[in-house]
Amino acid sequence: MPARLLLCGSTGFIGRNLLERFLQSEQYRILAPWHKTKPPRELARHPRVKFFKADLTVPGAVDKAVKGADVVIQAAATTSGSKDIVTRPYHHVTDNAIMNSLIFRACREHAVERVVFFSCTVMYPSQEAPVKENDFSGQITDKYFGVGWTKVYLEKMAEFYSRLRPTQYTVIRHSNIYGPHDKYDLEKSHVFGATVAKVMHAKDGKVVVWGDGTESRDLLYVDDLVDFVESSLKIQNTPFELVNVGSGKAVSVDALVKKIITASGKNLRVEYDKAKPSIPFKLAVDCSRAAKVFGWEPRTVLDEGIEKSLNWYRLNYPSRGG
Repeated sequence: MPARLLLCGSTGFIGRNLLERFLQSEQYRILAPWHKTKPPRELARHPRVKFFKADLTVPGAVDKAVKGADVVIQAAATTSGSKDIVTRPYHHVTDNAIMNSLIFRACREHAVERVVFFSCTVMYPSQEAPVKENDFSGQITDKYFGVGWTKVYLEKMAEFYSRLRPTQYTVIRHSNIYGPHDKYDLEKSHVFGATVAKVMHAKDGKVVVWGDGTESRDLLYVDDLVDFVESSLKIQNTPFELVNVGSGKAVSVDALVKKIITASGKNLRVEYDKAKPSIPFKLAVDCSRAAKVFGWEPRTVLDEGIEKSLNWYRLNYPSRGG
């Protein structure tokens, strides 16, 4: 009999990619709560998915959703880009803290076997060398203070519940994820999605980059992240694991923009607006633990991931340029 998988955030970016992957096998019967983004029409009547509307910041809704699940993948979150992080830093704190606290408690009360929780890398310091999991020093850059400490709090809560048994927890400190089903929104997306939207919308022969283009990010194609989730569910036999998952390389915003322009086939010049919100930072993650414990390594190089992402964008947003 298929295991019952509660996939929180199933209509979001990471969750939608997870959903499509898990539907390729018959291992799971998927329970898929959604809140603001409705289920995709092409999957709404799939026989192995049960979509239902739920606000996961409400205790009763969380308890009802979690009850009966064997595995919980927690990909639901309030997310956006650097504009909100700079101008509304509280936007990522309250709802996410409440939502995950309720989910973890419900998983304990209903004896869920496995939980996968998506953290991120915002708690790490800016540095030249790739950071390891134990490089977190407690010194979080000012603009990431709220979201960074919220993630650390939730990681520790996951570890706390893992010690109570019986639930096993996998906490993923993933880098910047990109690929199909990203938001591709100038206001709400992270750097990759926003840059693709700028390039594909460009009408006046230029792309305006927020900041000076020197900040650098570790970019991981979403299929590689999904690969890691699958590996963790098959391999982990310990109560708790916290693992970096990324490409292991930092790419500057300037280089990323130019790569996307080249892949788009457009002839665009790059301009920089230093007055717009940006977060000067350089980060790549050391993924040696993911390789050692889970046998995982990223497979998709950046140029290939950009090509795949633009091809997906052209198919799904044909009226937006390109």
